Amino acid sequence: MAGTHVASAVAAGCQVTYTVTNQWPGGFGANVSVNNLGDPINGWKLTWAFPAGQTITQLWNGTYTQSGSQVTVSNVSYNAGIPSGGSTGFGFNGAYTGSNPVPSSFALNGVTCTGGVSTPTPTPTVTPPPSSNQPCDIYAAGGTPCVAAHSTTRALYASYNGSLYQVRRSSDNATQNIGLLSAGGYANAATQDSFCAGTTCLITVIYDQSGRGNHLTQAPPGGFPGPAPGGYDNLANATAAPTTVNGHKAYGVFVAPGTGYRNNNTNGVARGDQPEGMYAIFDGTHYNGGCCFDYGNAETNSRDNGNGTMEAIYFGNIKVWGYGTGNGPWVMADLENGLFSGVNPGYNANDPTVNHRYLTAIVKGEPNHWSIRAGNAQSGNLSTYYNGARPNVAGYNPMKKEGAIILGIGGDNSHGSAGTFYEGVMTSGYPTDATENAVQANIVAAGYR
Repeated sequence: MAGTHVASAVAAGCQVTYTVTNQWPGGFGANVSVNNLGDPINGWKLTWAFPAGQTITQLWNGTYTQSGSQVTVSNVSYNAGIPSGGSTGFGFNGAYTGSNPVPSSFALNGVTCTGGVSTPTPTPTVTPPPSSNQPCDIYAAGGTPCVAAHSTTRALYASYNGSLYQVRRSSDNATQNIGLLSAGGYANAATQDSFCAGTTCLITVIYDQSGRGNHLTQAPPGGFPGPAPGGYDNLANATAAPTTVNGHKAYGVFVAPGTGYRNNNTNGVARGDQPEGMYAIFDGTHYNGGCCFDYGNAETNSRDNGNGTMEAIYFGNIKVWGYGTGNGPWVMADLENGLFSGVNPGYNANDPTVNHRYLTAIVKGEPNHWSIRAGNAQSGNLSTYYNGARPNVAGYNPMKKEGAIILGIGGDNSHGSAGTFYEGVMTSGYPTDATENAVQANIVAAGYR
Protein backbone atom coordinates (compact mmCIF):
# COMPACT_ATOMS: atom_id res chain seq x y z
CA MET A 1 0.00 0.00 0.00
CA ALA A 2 1.72 3.22 -1.06
CA GLY A 3 0.85 6.79 -1.87
CA THR A 4 3.01 9.47 -3.52
CA HIS A 5 2.36 13.21 -3.17
CA VAL A 6 4.31 15.83 -5.15
CA ALA A 7 4.25 19.61 -4.71
CA SER A 8 4.47 21.84 -7.81
CA ALA A 9 6.68 24.61 -6.38
CA VAL A 10 10.35 23.66 -6.71
CA ALA A 11 11.61 26.16 -4.12
CA ALA A 12 9.56 24.47 -1.40
CA GLY A 13 8.60 21.19 -2.99
CA CYS A 14 8.35 17.77 -1.43
CA GLN A 15 7.49 14.22 -2.23
CA VAL A 16 6.23 11.79 0.39
CA THR A 17 5.92 8.05 -0.08
CA TYR A 18 3.87 6.30 2.60
CA THR A 19 4.15 2.50 2.50
CA VAL A 20 2.35 -0.03 4.67
CA THR A 21 5.07 -2.63 5.12
CA ASN A 22 3.01 -5.21 6.97
CA GLN A 23 -0.48 -5.50 8.37
CA TRP A 24 -2.37 -7.81 10.67
CA PRO A 25 -5.75 -7.63 12.39
CA GLY A 26 -5.78 -4.38 14.35
CA GLY A 27 -2.18 -3.41 13.65
CA PHE A 28 0.23 -2.38 10.94
CA GLY A 29 3.75 -1.15 10.24
CA ALA A 30 4.59 1.71 7.88
CA ASN A 31 7.60 3.46 6.39
CA VAL A 32 7.49 7.11 5.33
CA SER A 33 10.04 8.55 2.89
CA VAL A 34 10.35 12.34 2.56
CA ASN A 35 12.08 13.71 -0.56
CA ASN A 36 13.00 17.40 -0.58
CA LEU A 37 12.50 18.87 -4.07
CA GLY A 38 13.15 22.46 -2.97
CA ASP A 39 15.82 24.41 -1.12
CA PRO A 40 17.88 22.72 1.62
CA ILE A 41 16.04 22.14 4.89
CA ASN A 42 17.55 22.22 8.37
CA GLY A 43 14.85 20.95 10.74
CA TRP A 44 11.56 19.53 9.55
CA LYS A 45 8.03 18.64 10.60
CA LEU A 46 5.77 16.39 8.56
CA THR A 47 2.04 16.59 9.24
CA TRP A 48 -0.95 14.57 8.08
CA ALA A 49 -4.37 13.36 9.19
CA PHE A 50 -5.31 9.71 9.46
CA PRO A 51 -8.57 9.16 7.57
CA ALA A 52 -9.95 6.27 9.66
CA GLY A 53 -8.90 6.93 13.23
CA GLN A 54 -5.58 5.10 13.07
CA THR A 55 -3.11 5.76 15.88
CA ILE A 56 0.66 5.56 16.07
CA THR A 57 1.88 3.26 18.82
CA GLN A 58 5.66 3.45 18.26
CA LEU A 59 7.90 5.48 15.94
CA TRP A 60 11.61 5.49 15.15
CA ASN A 61 13.98 7.97 13.48
CA GLY A 62 11.74 10.84 14.59
CA THR A 63 9.51 12.11 17.38
CA TYR A 64 5.76 12.41 17.09
CA THR A 65 2.66 13.92 18.62
CA GLN A 66 -0.90 12.93 17.79
CA SER A 67 -4.10 14.76 18.65
CA GLY A 68 -7.13 12.91 17.37
CA SER A 69 -6.41 12.13 13.73
CA GLN A 70 -3.77 14.86 13.38
CA VAL A 71 -0.15 13.70 13.44
CA THR A 72 3.09 15.68 13.53
CA VAL A 73 6.44 13.95 13.13
CA SER A 74 9.62 15.97 13.75
CA ASN A 75 13.26 15.24 13.04
CA VAL A 76 15.74 13.97 15.59
CA SER A 77 19.28 15.37 15.85
CA TYR A 78 20.92 13.10 13.29
CA ASN A 79 18.39 13.56 10.43
CA ALA A 80 17.47 17.26 10.70
CA GLY A 81 19.11 18.27 7.44
CA ILE A 82 17.65 17.38 4.04
CA PRO A 83 19.61 18.80 1.07
CA SER A 84 17.97 19.73 -2.22
CA GLY A 85 17.12 16.47 -3.92
CA GLY A 86 17.87 14.56 -0.74
CA SER A 87 15.58 12.47 1.37
CA THR A 88 15.04 11.18 4.87
CA GLY A 89 12.61 8.75 6.38
CA PHE A 90 11.11 7.21 9.45
CA GLY A 91 9.01 4.23 10.35
CA PHE A 92 6.26 3.48 12.80
CA ASN A 93 3.84 0.90 14.07
CA GLY A 94 0.18 1.72 14.38
CA ALA A 95 -3.25 0.46 15.33
CA TYR A 96 -6.52 0.61 13.40
CA THR A 97 -10.12 -0.46 13.69
CA GLY A 98 -12.11 -1.58 10.67
CA SER A 99 -9.95 -0.23 7.83
CA ASN A 100 -6.52 1.25 7.29
CA PRO A 101 -6.61 3.66 4.31
CA VAL A 102 -3.61 5.76 3.27
CA PRO A 103 -3.59 9.42 4.38
CA SER A 104 -4.65 11.69 1.50
CA SER A 105 -2.31 14.64 2.08
CA PHE A 106 0.99 15.50 3.73
CA ALA A 107 2.68 18.82 4.54
CA LEU A 108 6.39 19.40 5.09
CA ASN A 109 7.12 22.48 7.22
CA GLY A 110 3.67 23.77 6.30
CA VAL A 111 4.02 23.20 2.53
CA THR A 112 1.45 20.74 1.19
CA CYS A 113 2.80 17.83 -0.84
CA THR A 114 0.00 17.25 -3.34
CA GLY A 115 -0.63 14.54 -5.94
CA GLY A 116 -2.48 11.36 -6.63
CA VAL A 117 -2.72 8.53 -4.18
CA SER A 118 -2.89 4.87 -5.02
CA THR A 119 -4.74 2.80 -2.44
CA PRO A 120 -4.44 -0.94 -3.09
CA THR A 121 -6.79 -2.98 -0.98
CA PRO A 122 -4.83 -4.42 1.97
CA THR A 123 -4.99 -8.01 3.04
CA PRO A 124 -5.78 -7.82 6.76
CA THR A 125 -4.61 -11.37 7.47
CA VAL A 126 -0.95 -10.91 6.56
CA THR A 127 1.22 -12.73 9.10
CA PRO A 128 3.20 -10.29 11.24
CA PRO A 129 7.00 -10.36 11.03
CA PRO A 130 8.89 -12.09 13.85
CA SER A 131 8.26 -8.89 15.80
CA SER A 132 6.95 -5.60 14.50
CA ASN A 133 8.79 -4.01 17.44
CA GLN A 134 12.34 -5.25 17.62
CA PRO A 135 14.67 -4.00 20.38
CA CYS A 136 15.90 -0.88 18.56
CA ASP A 137 12.34 0.03 17.53
CA ILE A 138 11.38 -0.15 21.20
CA TYR A 139 14.33 1.98 22.29
CA ALA A 140 13.51 4.58 19.62
CA ALA A 141 9.90 4.70 20.76
CA GLY A 142 11.18 5.38 24.27
CA GLY A 143 13.24 8.34 23.07
CA THR A 144 16.60 6.59 23.41
CA PRO A 145 17.47 5.32 19.92
CA CYS A 146 20.16 2.76 19.24
CA VAL A 147 23.49 4.15 18.07
CA ALA A 148 24.97 0.65 17.69
CA ALA A 149 23.20 -2.67 17.21
CA HIS A 150 25.17 -5.93 16.89
CA SER A 151 23.85 -9.45 16.50
CA THR A 152 24.86 -12.63 14.71
CA THR A 153 21.47 -14.24 15.31
CA ARG A 154 18.66 -11.86 14.29
CA ALA A 155 17.60 -8.40 13.17
CA LEU A 156 17.35 -5.80 15.92
CA TYR A 157 15.08 -3.53 13.85
CA ALA A 158 11.83 -4.73 12.29
CA SER A 159 12.86 -3.12 8.99
CA TYR A 160 16.48 -4.31 8.91
CA ASN A 161 17.33 -6.52 5.95
CA GLY A 162 21.11 -6.20 5.67
CA SER A 163 24.03 -8.38 6.67
CA LEU A 164 24.50 -9.45 10.29
CA TYR A 165 28.13 -10.50 10.11
CA GLN A 166 30.94 -11.66 7.82
CA VAL A 167 32.92 -14.90 7.92
CA ARG A 168 36.27 -15.84 6.36
CA ARG A 169 37.14 -19.42 5.54
CA SER A 170 40.61 -20.80 6.06
CA SER A 171 40.79 -22.82 2.85
CA ASP A 172 41.12 -19.80 0.55
CA ASN A 173 40.60 -16.70 2.76
CA ALA A 174 37.40 -15.88 0.89
CA THR A 175 34.76 -13.94 2.81
CA GLN A 176 30.97 -14.17 2.90
CA ASN A 177 28.37 -11.89 4.45
CA ILE A 178 25.66 -13.66 6.43
CA GLY A 179 22.26 -12.04 6.13
CA LEU A 180 18.67 -12.71 7.14
CA LEU A 181 15.95 -15.12 6.10
CA SER A 182 13.64 -12.09 5.82
CA ALA A 183 13.52 -8.43 6.86
CA GLY A 184 13.32 -8.13 10.63
CA GLY A 185 13.95 -11.85 10.98
CA TYR A 186 16.58 -14.43 11.77
CA ALA A 187 20.09 -15.21 10.53
CA ASN A 188 20.43 -17.31 7.40
CA ALA A 189 22.74 -19.86 8.98
CA ALA A 190 22.50 -22.08 5.91
CA THR A 191 24.60 -19.54 4.00
CA GLN A 192 27.40 -19.94 6.54
CA ASP A 193 27.06 -23.72 6.65
CA SER A 194 27.36 -23.98 2.87
CA PHE A 195 30.23 -21.50 2.58
CA CYS A 196 32.22 -23.06 5.43
CA ALA A 197 31.58 -26.72 4.55
CA GLY A 198 34.76 -28.78 4.74
CA THR A 199 36.85 -26.01 6.28
CA THR A 200 36.87 -23.64 9.26
CA CYS A 201 35.55 -20.08 9.32
CA LEU A 202 36.23 -17.08 11.53
CA ILE A 203 33.88 -14.15 12.22
CA THR A 204 35.66 -11.13 10.74
CA VAL A 205 33.01 -8.39 11.00
CA ILE A 206 29.92 -7.94 13.18
CA TYR A 207 27.86 -5.34 11.35
CA ASP A 208 26.12 -2.42 13.03
CA GLN A 209 22.43 -2.42 12.15
CA SER A 210 21.84 1.18 13.29
CA GLY A 211 23.04 2.72 10.04
CA ARG A 212 25.86 4.58 11.80
CA GLY A 213 28.61 2.26 10.60
CA ASN A 214 29.72 1.21 14.08
CA HIS A 215 30.86 -2.22 12.93
CA LEU A 216 33.06 -4.45 15.10
CA THR A 217 36.25 -5.91 13.64
CA GLN A 218 39.44 -7.56 14.91
CA ALA A 219 40.69 -5.63 17.93
CA PRO A 220 44.06 -3.88 17.39
CA PRO A 221 46.89 -3.96 19.93
CA GLY A 222 46.52 -1.80 23.00
CA GLY A 223 48.04 -1.09 26.38
CA PHE A 224 47.81 -4.79 27.20
CA PRO A 225 49.86 -6.89 24.72
CA GLY A 226 47.93 -8.82 22.10
CA PRO A 227 48.33 -12.58 21.69
CA ALA A 228 48.62 -12.78 17.92
CA PRO A 229 51.43 -11.74 15.56
CA GLY A 230 51.39 -7.97 15.31
CA GLY A 231 49.47 -7.69 18.55
CA TYR A 232 45.98 -8.02 17.02
CA ASP A 233 43.48 -10.14 18.91
CA ASN A 234 42.15 -13.43 17.63
CA LEU A 235 38.86 -13.79 15.76
CA ALA A 236 36.04 -16.06 16.93
CA ASN A 237 35.44 -19.48 15.43
CA ALA A 238 32.20 -19.04 13.49
CA THR A 239 30.70 -22.39 14.49
CA ALA A 240 31.74 -22.60 18.16
CA ALA A 241 28.50 -21.17 19.61
CA PRO A 242 25.51 -22.76 17.82
CA THR A 243 22.04 -21.79 19.01
CA THR A 244 18.46 -21.50 17.78
CA VAL A 245 16.21 -18.46 17.75
CA ASN A 246 12.50 -19.26 17.46
CA GLY A 247 13.54 -22.62 16.02
CA HIS A 248 15.91 -21.14 13.44
CA LYS A 249 19.56 -22.19 13.53
CA ALA A 250 22.06 -19.42 14.28
CA TYR A 251 25.53 -18.87 15.68
CA GLY A 252 26.79 -16.65 18.50
CA VAL A 253 30.25 -15.15 18.99
CA PHE A 254 32.39 -17.54 21.05
CA VAL A 255 35.10 -15.55 22.85
CA ALA A 256 38.00 -17.71 23.98
CA PRO A 257 40.86 -16.01 25.84
CA GLY A 258 42.74 -13.91 23.30
CA THR A 259 39.67 -13.13 21.16
CA GLY A 260 38.45 -9.56 20.81
CA TYR A 261 36.54 -7.09 18.62
CA ARG A 262 36.65 -3.30 18.62
CA ASN A 263 35.77 -0.05 16.86
CA ASN A 264 37.81 2.98 17.92
CA ASN A 265 36.23 5.39 15.41
CA THR A 266 32.51 5.42 16.13
CA ASN A 267 29.58 7.67 15.29
CA GLY A 268 27.05 8.80 17.89
CA VAL A 269 28.31 6.81 20.89
CA ALA A 270 28.24 8.67 24.24
CA ARG A 271 31.30 10.66 25.24
CA GLY A 272 32.24 12.46 28.41
CA ASP A 273 29.35 12.37 30.86
CA GLN A 274 26.67 11.90 28.19
CA PRO A 275 23.87 9.45 29.05
CA GLU A 276 23.70 6.04 27.43
CA GLY A 277 22.31 2.55 27.87
CA MET A 278 23.36 -0.87 26.67
CA TYR A 279 22.22 -4.46 26.85
CA ALA A 280 23.75 -7.74 25.74
CA ILE A 281 22.65 -11.35 25.56
CA PHE A 282 25.36 -13.67 26.88
CA ASP A 283 25.72 -17.38 27.57
CA GLY A 284 25.51 -17.28 31.36
CA THR A 285 27.33 -20.61 31.65
CA HIS A 286 30.41 -19.55 29.65
CA TYR A 287 32.71 -17.32 31.66
CA ASN A 288 36.00 -17.18 33.54
CA GLY A 289 37.97 -15.08 36.00
CA GLY A 290 40.08 -13.36 33.35
CA CYS A 291 39.94 -9.69 32.44
CA CYS A 292 37.70 -8.69 30.90
CA PHE A 293 34.67 -10.00 29.01
CA ASP A 294 33.04 -6.65 28.19
CA TYR A 295 30.59 -5.13 25.74
CA GLY A 296 30.23 -1.38 25.62
CA ASN A 297 31.95 2.00 25.67
CA ALA A 298 35.76 2.19 25.90
CA GLU A 299 38.87 4.23 25.13
CA THR A 300 39.52 5.22 21.52
CA ASN A 301 43.27 4.48 21.69
CA SER A 302 42.99 0.94 23.16
CA ARG A 303 44.79 2.03 26.34
CA ASP A 304 43.94 2.64 29.99
CA ASN A 305 43.24 6.37 30.09
CA GLY A 306 42.18 6.51 33.72
CA ASN A 307 39.13 6.21 35.93
CA GLY A 308 35.83 6.85 34.20
CA THR A 309 37.06 6.51 30.60
CA MET A 310 34.96 3.37 30.08
CA GLU A 311 31.36 2.30 30.61
CA ALA A 312 30.76 -1.30 29.59
CA ILE A 313 28.90 -4.41 30.67
CA TYR A 314 31.17 -6.99 32.29
CA PHE A 315 30.29 -10.66 32.85
CA GLY A 316 32.48 -13.15 34.72
CA ASN A 317 33.72 -14.11 38.16
CA ILE A 318 36.94 -12.18 38.62
CA LYS A 319 37.24 -10.69 42.15
CA VAL A 320 40.26 -8.42 41.74
CA TRP A 321 38.02 -5.32 41.74
CA GLY A 322 34.27 -5.55 42.39
CA TYR A 323 32.16 -8.61 43.10
CA GLY A 324 28.77 -9.60 44.48
CA THR A 325 27.19 -12.41 46.44
CA GLY A 326 28.04 -16.05 45.93
CA ASN A 327 30.86 -17.35 43.77
CA GLY A 328 29.83 -15.58 40.58
CA PRO A 329 29.58 -14.96 37.74
CA TRP A 330 28.25 -11.43 38.16
CA VAL A 331 27.00 -8.70 35.87
CA MET A 332 29.04 -5.62 36.69
CA ALA A 333 30.11 -2.35 35.07
CA ASP A 334 33.64 -1.89 33.76
CA LEU A 335 34.32 1.81 34.33
CA GLU A 336 38.13 1.48 33.88
CA ASN A 337 40.47 0.68 36.74
CA GLY A 338 37.52 -0.96 38.41
CA LEU A 339 34.73 -3.46 37.90
CA PHE A 340 31.84 -2.15 39.98
CA SER A 341 28.94 -4.12 41.44
CA GLY A 342 27.44 -1.06 43.14
CA VAL A 343 28.44 2.22 44.73
CA ASN A 344 31.35 0.76 46.69
CA PRO A 345 34.61 -0.60 45.36
CA GLY A 346 34.87 -4.31 46.06
CA TYR A 347 31.87 -6.13 47.52
CA ASN A 348 28.22 -5.08 47.12
CA ALA A 349 25.59 -7.39 48.56
CA ASN A 350 22.80 -6.63 46.07
CA ASP A 351 24.63 -7.98 43.01
CA PRO A 352 23.83 -11.70 42.88
CA THR A 353 25.45 -14.61 41.11
CA VAL A 354 23.57 -15.17 37.81
CA ASN A 355 24.18 -18.03 35.40
CA HIS A 356 21.11 -18.36 33.17
CA ARG A 357 21.89 -20.26 29.99
CA TYR A 358 20.84 -17.13 28.09
CA LEU A 359 21.37 -13.97 30.12
CA THR A 360 20.11 -10.43 29.52
CA ALA A 361 22.66 -8.02 31.01
CA ILE A 362 22.18 -4.23 31.21
CA VAL A 363 24.33 -1.29 32.26
CA LYS A 364 23.23 2.32 31.81
CA GLY A 365 24.61 5.62 33.01
CA GLU A 366 23.98 9.35 33.12
CA PRO A 367 25.48 12.21 35.17
CA ASN A 368 26.15 10.85 38.69
CA HIS A 369 23.65 8.03 38.20
CA TRP A 370 23.95 4.48 36.84
CA SER A 371 22.29 1.07 37.04
CA ILE A 372 22.86 -2.65 36.65
CA ARG A 373 19.92 -4.81 35.57
CA ALA A 374 19.72 -8.42 34.42
CA GLY A 375 17.35 -11.30 33.83
CA ASN A 376 16.78 -14.66 32.20
CA ALA A 377 16.66 -14.11 28.43
CA GLN A 378 14.33 -17.10 28.07
CA SER A 379 11.63 -16.13 30.57
CA GLY A 380 10.51 -13.62 33.15
CA ASN A 381 11.34 -10.03 33.93
CA LEU A 382 14.43 -7.97 34.59
CA SER A 383 15.75 -7.37 38.10
CA THR A 384 17.59 -4.24 39.21
CA TYR A 385 20.82 -5.01 41.07
CA TYR A 386 21.99 -1.42 41.47
CA ASN A 387 20.42 1.99 40.85
CA GLY A 388 22.16 4.97 42.33
CA ALA A 389 25.10 7.36 42.38
CA ARG A 390 28.41 6.85 40.66
CA PRO A 391 31.04 4.91 42.66
CA ASN A 392 32.36 6.64 45.75
CA VAL A 393 35.89 6.64 44.34
CA ALA A 394 37.63 9.62 42.75
CA GLY A 395 37.48 9.89 38.98
CA TYR A 396 34.03 8.50 38.17
CA ASN A 397 31.93 11.65 38.57
CA PRO A 398 31.83 13.15 36.06
CA MET A 399 32.58 10.31 33.67
CA LYS A 400 35.09 10.73 30.85
CA LYS A 401 33.76 8.19 28.35
CA GLU A 402 35.57 8.15 25.00
CA GLY A 403 33.08 6.37 22.74
CA ALA A 404 34.88 3.33 21.32
CA ILE A 405 33.02 -0.01 21.31
CA ILE A 406 34.55 -3.25 22.57
CA LEU A 407 33.45 -6.88 22.67
CA GLY A 408 35.22 -9.62 24.64
CA ILE A 409 38.10 -7.47 25.93
CA GLY A 410 38.91 -4.69 28.36
CA GLY A 411 39.48 -1.08 27.44
CA ASP A 412 43.26 -1.54 27.30
CA ASN A 413 42.86 -4.74 25.24
CA SER A 414 43.10 -7.05 28.27
CA HIS A 415 42.11 -10.33 26.64
CA GLY A 416 42.21 -13.05 29.28
CA SER A 417 38.43 -13.46 29.33
CA ALA A 418 35.94 -15.99 28.02
CA GLY A 419 32.27 -15.65 27.12
CA THR A 420 29.66 -15.91 24.38
CA PHE A 421 27.78 -12.98 22.82
CA TYR A 422 24.58 -13.24 20.80
CA GLU A 423 23.28 -9.68 20.49
CA GLY A 424 23.65 -6.25 22.05
CA VAL A 425 22.94 -2.57 21.51
CA MET A 426 24.07 0.83 22.74
CA THR A 427 21.70 3.79 22.97
CA SER A 428 21.77 7.56 22.93
CA GLY A 429 20.21 8.68 26.21
CA TYR A 430 19.40 6.89 29.47
CA PRO A 431 16.61 4.36 28.81
CA THR A 432 13.72 4.06 31.22
CA ASP A 433 13.11 0.81 33.07
CA ALA A 434 9.81 0.54 31.17
CA THR A 435 11.62 0.65 27.83
CA GLU A 436 14.07 -2.01 28.96
CA ASN A 437 11.23 -4.15 30.27
CA ALA A 438 9.64 -4.03 26.81
CA VAL A 439 12.98 -5.00 25.26
CA GLN A 440 13.23 -7.93 27.68
CA ALA A 441 9.76 -9.09 26.61
CA ASN A 442 10.93 -9.00 23.00
CA ILE A 443 14.05 -11.00 23.87
CA VAL A 444 11.99 -13.66 25.64
CA ALA A 445 9.63 -13.84 22.68
CA ALA A 446 12.62 -14.31 20.33
CA GLY A 447 12.94 -17.82 21.74
CA TYR A 448 16.64 -18.45 22.33
CA ARG A 449 17.18 -22.15 22.86
